[in-house]
Amino acid sequence: MHQKPHRLPCALAIGGLDPGGGAGLAADLRAFHAAGAFGCAAAALLTVQSTAGLRRVRALDARDVTDQAGEVLRHQRVRAIKIGALGTEANVRAVARLLARHPAIPVVVDTPMVPTRGGARLLATGAATALLRTLLPRATLVTSNAREAQALWGQPVRTVSEAHDAARALQRLGARAVLVKGGHLSGPDAIDVLAVDGEVVELRARRLRTGPIHGTGCVLASLIAGRIAVRTGMRVADAELIGAIRWAKRVHHTALARAVDVGAGMRVMGLESGGPKQRSADS
Repeated sequence: MHQKPHRLPCALAIGGLDPGGGAGLAADLRAFHAAGAFGCAAAALLTVQSTAGLRRVRALDARDVTDQAGEVLRHQRVRAIKIGALGTEANVRAVARLLARHPAIPVVVDTPMVPTRGGARLLATGAATALLRTLLPRATLVTSNAREAQALWGQPVRTVSEAHDAARALQRLGARAVLVKGGHLSGPDAIDVLAVDGEVVELRARRLRTGPIHGTGCVLASLIAGRIAVRTGMRVADAELIGAIRWAKRVHHTALARAVDVGAGMRVMGLESGGPKQRSADS
């Protein structure tokens, strides 16, 4: 008698390929695994980078991006999608059209624009407007650091109060929820600000003195998406979304504290393997 195979939910990342492995699709896949989901990836950007910084970016053709993602969506059990660096306005619009064909799948939209180190852009200047108009209305959750939120909102985001305003403003553009991350804000605690269904919640964590670590934003967004994929059906209640974010922040905080040195440049997130130990981290 054949044993019935174990069924795993899939999480799909659409973003940039980091050959150094610390950020982008490589980090997304490690985060999905940490959450207990089977990771899938569609490349929108090819980059020349390592932990020492981003040197060069080449965006793929929009048709190539959506063909990759569409093939996975047709044949695999995708229960969450995470959007990362898309590069061009054409890619942003094409991915938005793809998401419109799969409206039941929860979507986490991260908004990387400029890397911590390196001069190349991950999102073309003109593509930000397309992101606001076409991708945000498709998002279950948008994750932005303070600098990215400031660029999208067009107003300063230097304090927690301003992060509240930015989260509300971006949510009014159509996203179901917006998380403005507090890593770049001052204070003894890192305070993330979550706007969801008109309410604002502050999520606090002890600020760690780690120095620059590669891929932190990618990992947090993908931990959330992976958690959504394994914990829920297609519909995500507010309590489930907030629970997924809180879980992801705890795992993320531990991974920051355990950051590992893989060579010259920045350290990378110290994620553990997936499985019951990681998935039961709720309190």
